[in-house]
Amino acid sequence: VIGHPKYQESKRIAIFLSMPDEIQTEEIIEDIFKQGKECFIPRYMPHSNHMDMLKLSSAEDISSLTLTSWNILQPSDDDSAREEALAGGGLDLVFMPGLGFDKKGNRLGRGKGYYDTYLERCMKHPSGKPYTIALAFREQICESVPVTENDVQVDEILYEDC
Repeated sequence: VIGHPKYQESKRIAIFLSMPDEIQTEEIIEDIFKQGKECFIPRYMPHSNHMDMLKLSSAEDISSLTLTSWNILQPSDDDSAREEALAGGGLDLVFMPGLGFDKKGNRLGRGKGYYDTYLERCMKHPSGKPYTIALAFREQICESVPVTENDVQVDEILYEDC
């Protein structure tokens, strides 16, 4: 990931904070700050499909986040001091989680449509749609995954030995 050309050229990067069954992103987040890039993480709104990408001030800032009922760390609902990526310069790159992927770029998420809805909002931003990279285990690559017309394909899937 760290040597990937899209990562190298990107300045504003959104990345998920890993759940135990996902590719671990801690080292990538540390590198984002080491390279002087801006790092944004998801804040999911419960009972909706709305998600914002909020700016982290440092890798250590993660320890100040709130644990949700889904066991995900994120900025609290009343945290209004953080920059939302689309209120500023948009995003260059979004790293995406998922449960399954196919080689056509289709992604099976957790069923709420958070990333699809967020990417639709990105497309309306002056900076346009960011490049999207899904981070996966080889075992998550399937022949095909079910999709609907609202699903946004990922630009690239990175997994071991790809």
